[in-house]
Amino acid sequence: MTRPRKTTAAADGPAVRRRRPAATTSRRPSGADPASGVNGHRPRSTAATTVPTITSASVEDTSASVEDTSPAIEETRAATGDPASKAGESARVNGRRPGPAGPPAGAAGAAGPDDWEERVADLLAFLRRRLTGRYEVDEFGFDPELTETVFYPLLRLLYRHYFRVEVFGAHHLPAEGPVLLVANHSGTVPVDALMLSVAVHDETPTGRHMRLLGADLVFRIPVLSEFARKSGSTLACNPDAERLLNAGEVVGVFPEGFKGIGKHYRDRYKLQRFGRGGFVSAALRTGAPIVPVSIVGAEEIYPIIGSISPLAKVLGLPYFPVTPLFPWFGPLGLLPLPSKWLIEFSEPIPTTGQADDADDPVVVFNVADQVRETIQQTLYALLERRPDPFS
Repeated sequence: MTRPRKTTAAADGPAVRRRRPAATTSRRPSGADPASGVNGHRPRSTAATTVPTITSASVEDTSASVEDTSPAIEETRAATGDPASKAGESARVNGRRPGPAGPPAGAAGAAGPDDWEERVADLLAFLRRRLTGRYEVDEFGFDPELTETVFYPLLRLLYRHYFRVEVFGAHHLPAEGPVLLVANHSGTVPVDALMLSVAVHDETPTGRHMRLLGADLVFRIPVLSEFARKSGSTLACNPDAERLLNAGEVVGVFPEGFKGIGKHYRDRYKLQRFGRGGFVSAALRTGAPIVPVSIVGAEEIYPIIGSISPLAKVLGLPYFPVTPLFPWFGPLGLLPLPSKWLIEFSEPIPTTGQADDADDPVVVFNVADQVRETIQQTLYALLERRPDPFS
């Protein structure tokens, strides 16, 4: 069999100088298939073929041609509305286009290391102040730092996610100066007072604290009394109320008292007697405006269907409630039902310049009746706005 003669003809392409290898290797004709070898037969030799040498001049020519076509590509993308054309607007830095920008520092959804370090530092500083006693309380025992750091965050979970409270008329709350909030009372336990405190703090631009006037029973229970004092509550009496109002505080009072929170479910949203109107006298003496507050939603958290009076007397309580879940389900029955809450602040009733009428029973009764009627009518309107208690 005749062996094919070797050919030295160079393949078609640019004129590039080739060096003949020192060792004798079999060469492939220019049109042969690299997998089949010469004339369809795979060559026996496995020596590497010669790689053409590419000079720097050819590389520069190629890159120049690519650069020349870039403006045309950008113009085509801009004409067709291709979003990729926006990349052409960015300036080159050191001859290169800047890479894609990462997410901004502190973007939502991921807390950076600095945020976590700051939170840990704040927590450690708070604990150090509590352990060393370097925190301030006022003459009534109110601890604003503990209230904002511990109490409000816990109550805010119920306020926003469980009861889903909606507030109306918050613009009637003054940003500064004394004000007396008078609200209806309900719910078996005074949860409405706690939710009202969060509403006042979160709905005022300066984050004001409401100072609650509580019954003497609250301050006779060991753990509850400490919590009440630290959160800003004080005894419901005219001297304390006037001292707070003279200091420019927001004071909250529930004139119905235990008659309001302990009433039967069939009497829901029907205001009980307001007592002798002592809150009106305190407002008249200090000139603080009275803001009626209507709260819808607390009646459904523990619907009272009865009361065990003998057990209430033994425990020293004004009533021992019986609800559809308590005491039948034990501790599980203490879980409040997730009713929908609405809170509305009505237009303030001015009392400036009426200090001389503070001891006039007729004036006190008329103002108290005006406040009571405003709350009652607002409750009816809120109930129409909320047809489903658990919507």
